[in-house]
Amino acid sequence: MKATAPPPFFIANVESDDQQIDAWANQPLLASLEQGGIDWPSSCRNGTCRTCIAQLMHGKVRYEIEWPGLSAEEKLEGYVLPCVAFPCSDLALRSGNL
Repeated sequence: MKATAPPPFFIANVESDDQQIDAWANQPLLASLEQGGIDWPSSCRNGTCRTCIAQLMHGKVRYEIEWPGLSAEEKLEGYVLPCVAFPCSDLALRSGNL
């Protein structure tokens, strides 16, 4: 039996701008946001500075780094770092810097 390949992209809704973009499964959310024309705050792009912090309203992400710069409490509250978070489903984001 052949395994089904994951979709190449998901749909990301950005609640603060009421915009929708393609969130590519093989790149961090921040790159997809920028390609979609959304001016998202960012700086380090490695998960430490927290400039890009966002709240994941629904959906799932994965990280390729062991521990992004989020506390356990922030993770429980749905916060993500788009610079190092890869989408695993359709999702909705709200800027954590409002």
